[in-house]
Amino acid sequence: MVMPREGEGRELLIERPVAVANERVECRADVERTAGDSPVRTVTANYACTAGIRATGRRRGRAIGLFLTLLAMTALFATATPAVAADTPTPAAYLAERLRENPVHVSDQFPREVPRSSAPDFSRIAKKTGVPTYVLVLPLQTGADARQLLGAVHDRLGRDGLYVLFEGPDITEARAFGVDAPADAAVTVAQYELPYDAGALLSFERFADVIAQGAEKATARAEAAREKYQDDEPAEMYIGPSDRQNQSFLTGILLTGVPLSILLLAAYARRGRPKKPVLRRFVWGAAVLSAAAVALTATVAFDQTRSSAAEPPAPADLSARVERVAAGLKQDPVYADPESPRVLDARQLDRLHERIRDFRRSDGGGPVYVSLVPQTPESESAGDSGLFAAAVHAKVGRDGVYVVADPADGTIDVYNHGLRLDGNRLSFDVPDSVTLGDSRADEADDHLLGERLDALMTFIDDTPRTDRPWSEPAPPAAPNATRETALPALFSTDFWPGLFVGAFAALLLSSLVAGATGIVQAIRRRRSPVPEPSGSLPLTAPTEPSVSYLRRTAYAELTSLAGEFSDPDDRDRAWDHLDAALLLVDGDPGRVRQPGTDAPTLVAVIVLARAGRAGLAGDPADLCCGVNPLHGPAARRHHVRVSAGGNSRRLLPVCPLCGDTAVAAPGDIPGRLLKLPDPSLGNARLPYYDVTDGPLTAVPQGIARLIDKVRETAGVH
Repeated sequence: MVMPREGEGRELLIERPVAVANERVECRADVERTAGDSPVRTVTANYACTAGIRATGRRRGRAIGLFLTLLAMTALFATATPAVAADTPTPAAYLAERLRENPVHVSDQFPREVPRSSAPDFSRIAKKTGVPTYVLVLPLQTGADARQLLGAVHDRLGRDGLYVLFEGPDITEARAFGVDAPADAAVTVAQYELPYDAGALLSFERFADVIAQGAEKATARAEAAREKYQDDEPAEMYIGPSDRQNQSFLTGILLTGVPLSILLLAAYARRGRPKKPVLRRFVWGAAVLSAAAVALTATVAFDQTRSSAAEPPAPADLSARVERVAAGLKQDPVYADPESPRVLDARQLDRLHERIRDFRRSDGGGPVYVSLVPQTPESESAGDSGLFAAAVHAKVGRDGVYVVADPADGTIDVYNHGLRLDGNRLSFDVPDSVTLGDSRADEADDHLLGERLDALMTFIDDTPRTDRPWSEPAPPAAPNATRETALPALFSTDFWPGLFVGAFAALLLSSLVAGATGIVQAIRRRRSPVPEPSGSLPLTAPTEPSVSYLRRTAYAELTSLAGEFSDPDDRDRAWDHLDAALLLVDGDPGRVRQPGTDAPTLVAVIVLARAGRAGLAGDPADLCCGVNPLHGPAARRHHVRVSAGGNSRRLLPVCPLCGDTAVAAPGDIPGRLLKLPDPSLGNARLPYYDVTDGPLTAVPQGIARLIDKVRETAGVH
């Protein structure tokens, strides 16, 4: 009787020739292990040995029998011993197997940027190189050496050729094994000659063209590209939604401003002169032609239709990774992504399996499923771990606690789908040292995930049981992958405001021309040019505000919110915001102007007051920008870099401007963080969520959570 790991059941067949007394013995050991829900399994071993042994003798027969018995027992214990780490292939071994199936492997982890369905296009381009070419398109290999990875994959695949590695849409490394190909020169040309947003397919096509040129021409082209672009980069190939809005706005201004200016200036020029029908028709014709020319020119000049080189993914691309993870979790409650660096060793993996098994058998416990899978904005769930966990739960079809641990940034998220556990405790009370890690975790290559997952299991064990199964609220759907990269039509969005601005500009121009003829001397004396109209209000959200600035702003926002409660219905829309803001100042708005109120409290008052005023205006906001709460409402959540000296990231809600910055220039985000003085460190400035453990730390979780945190701190329920 043995007690193998729950869920295991396998049949082991061993055929091994054994030399005994210069004769060949064929020994066959069949070990069958039954699978079931009982922790005790029955193991049956059948042994059949056939031997052609010319020599006879009882001693020799006993020796053979003893040897075969030991052989069979070895096979038996081999099946009963956990082999979790051995069953998990290294990334190099896994990738070699994928290339053995197909010389092009496109990861399923970032379908919004490079979908798996683009693999045939990579295969078509690879033929241009003229040598056997193996292509790996993988997510960013944090902490991995690309050159060593390609060498390890080649060693395991055992096939000579040109090996090319993409990390995301960028070609990172290429190595030639046993073939004549200028790999380094081709990589240099692709990196220097193309802008960063060229996309994977265009980069690979440029790479293949250089390979086909031969070593001499490729080397010369690489040197020329390096010299030309050493201090500059090629112009971007694609524009973003903000650029398209600017184009639409400019088109609208010109479409009304130019023809209307012609009509008004012509009317002013003919003032007091005899009217001529021919001249009038000429002026109207010029106005109509100018409008047509503006529309046609704008259509040709602003002909972009997409904001990225990424092809729209197919439905199968968006479901591939979820199906892969779900299939793995059906076999083993811990799924480690084979394309990512290992973060759990064999001992930690065994320990995690043991903790999961113990919790499942405990009173009120149940299944726990751990997914060690990166969460990026380019994934099918757009980096939303809650959406990913819900999708995996639907595919697995079993209730349980679903843990999403990111091996890239070390974050851990927990979701209870159907167990009788306090879901609010799992959602909001897991310590930051577990979910986000500490300074030691940031410095460790494995983010100490083994240690932190063990602590998480202890927290889950201690979570109170409930009478009814907990159901996670349905997460918001991920952005539509097809429309995500599609630019708005030119004659939409800000085109319509541009029409009015253009008409106003034409009237303003004609007024200036008319006034200039009569009051030239007065204009010279005053030297006061007419200001240009502004398209938007200036952003008043400093990253390092003074305490006096925060006092003035908090007092103004709080008193304005209190003064706007003129309708009884307003209590339903914004009373909670005002109530929470007043709790922070003990019910007296004047306290924000007193020296005793610290900076985090002042920021919390500003955020609540602005959110309340937005609710009264009919534009409620559930999320506030987690980079700088003074920016106002957030548009979405995004993993952003929060440390200038490392790769520490946090999933924060971001306003449109911070969201664009996180994508275009992620290294600029640390400089946009709201930093407040920390009295314990001599008023040195730190990110707002590190300065205090008070209500302000709840800002990344939403306005509703901020209100609840204020009431909890004040002891109000």
